[in-house]
Amino acid sequence: MTYEFKLPDIGEGVVEGEVVRWLVNEGDVVREDQPLVEIMTDKATVEIPAPRAGRVLKRFFQEGQICPVGRVLISIDTDNAAGSVGAATPTTSQAPVAVAAVAATVSSPAAIVVEHSADARTHVLATPATRKLARTLGVDLRAVRGTGRAGRITSDDVRGVNQNGAPASASASAAPHPGPQIAVDVRIPFRGVRKRIAERLVHAKHTAAHFTYVEEVDCTDLVTLREKANQRLVSRGIKLSYLPFIIKATVAAVDRFPQLNATLDEAAGEIVQRGARHIGLATATDNGLIVPVIRNAGQRSVVDLAHEIQRLAEATRTGKATREELSGSTFTITSLGALGGVLATPIINFPEAAILGIHKISKRPVADGERVVVRDMMNLSISVDHRIVDGYEAAQFVAEIKTTLENPGLLFLDSI
Repeated sequence: MTYEFKLPDIGEGVVEGEVVRWLVNEGDVVREDQPLVEIMTDKATVEIPAPRAGRVLKRFFQEGQICPVGRVLISIDTDNAAGSVGAATPTTSQAPVAVAAVAATVSSPAAIVVEHSADARTHVLATPATRKLARTLGVDLRAVRGTGRAGRITSDDVRGVNQNGAPASASASAAPHPGPQIAVDVRIPFRGVRKRIAERLVHAKHTAAHFTYVEEVDCTDLVTLREKANQRLVSRGIKLSYLPFIIKATVAAVDRFPQLNATLDEAAGEIVQRGARHIGLATATDNGLIVPVIRNAGQRSVVDLAHEIQRLAEATRTGKATREELSGSTFTITSLGALGGVLATPIINFPEAAILGIHKISKRPVADGERVVVRDMMNLSISVDHRIVDGYEAAQFVAEIKTTLENPGLLFLDSI
């Protein structure tokens, strides 16, 4: 009997999903509940299990294609299901079964894949892009030591493995390579997370009329305040970064210039100034830029913000952040931390009106009257949607943030 399995209703208004990766081939014997395929929607990446045991007859969609909900995804011959279960039991010669963790994002999911080897009982953490690279280079992920968070294998870990499958750091007594290595191109499918991010960025760039304004900020007093705050909080096991202070300054500026916390409702012909102050934090992951959201940031203290930043960053990088935690921002801040560079022209997290770029704090010579002194300086760069925000208003907004950061004073001390 042929069982035609249709893509189920995943819920939350999802009407279609992209086939990220097939976990079985046509002709394979599968067990009931064995992982069949990874499906990505605009809300999450989910692993679809086999509803019946049997032999795979046909896969109706290729990797990278879009399957509507209710369309036949795969057909399975269930006539010999009883015998199939035994046939599907893994042996030492069989490939491991891949299991993908669910991971929701605001623009695209950050799926982390776990390989299970039934005989060796090993667990391998790797993202789909890393797994694809490993397959391209012929690297067995079970032989690679992961250097990422929680032992996750990164793309660099895979590239650090030689052609024989041994780690690049293997004993020098190993046989030398017979000749020069041939440089090969690595082709990674442009789909899944990366494609979703690209689509959103292109839409934002082509829709919002971007312009960028840059200002420098003297953070000398902020550096001193942070040091004193950390000395005070060390007994509580808390260490503050600069980001909570910057968020507080940004929210205070939004209160004075609500147009920067707005969105354009073109259908209604209205500019909507958002009442909430939900700050998105652009966070780098192995799958691209993900934006966890600090809700009601203006109502939080500096310490509370520090806790929430750390919690959301950990949840995002490990793929455990919920859809609510990764959506609904009204203003976004992007920062590369210690790699912050001098300036950038960030792309707006559409449909928001603006995005603030934070750059590294470093000591620079600064003119103080007739003297040259060394100060802790930082650049801010803001990209705004010129359809909503005028250049002068954007400059005023940044000037407000600058004033607060240069004179942190009671604004931050009271909230600590």
